[in-house]
Amino acid sequence: MSFKADRMDFWGWIGAPSLICLGATLLFAAPIKVLGLQLPEPVFPMAPVFAWAVLRPSILAPFVLLGMGLFLDMVWGDLTGLWGLALISAYLTVLLSRSMMTGQSRVMMWVWFAVACGVAMAVAYAATAVDSGVAPNLVPTFWQFLPTVLLYPFAHRLIERFEDADVRFR
Repeated sequence: MSFKADRMDFWGWIGAPSLICLGATLLFAAPIKVLGLQLPEPVFPMAPVFAWAVLRPSILAPFVLLGMGLFLDMVWGDLTGLWGLALISAYLTVLLSRSMMTGQSRVMMWVWFAVACGVAMAVAYAATAVDSGVAPNLVPTFWQFLPTVLLYPFAHRLIERFEDADVRFR
């Protein structure tokens, strides 16, 4: 069974992944405890951030990322614009370095994804520190970074699904 898309449309490339990320964010933000531990809160929109910048940058993606970032701010009660800025920063980082990613192995792409996640977390950390005047604790930041980096297979699947649909690469 092939999961390749034959064309890139808004719904398949941007709409559905965005809604899936927002739904997963709401699910993981629910006050559910398993064995006394709360579910991790990974930054689900990092998967499309990476895929959209690597495969086919578009003018619409940054606006959608800004909207998803504002949604994360509302769900997590963060400073308005914090995650929008962090996601756009990661998108720009991947966009500027995408020529170096061409032809890389899956492991190296995972490393690049971790770098993009690190950029987003560093921007969010710095913005929080500047706004509050106090540096946030690094332990919770790491525990948000780690599950976010583990989301790379979803970004890879999105890239794999649409890499043949872009006529520029045929």
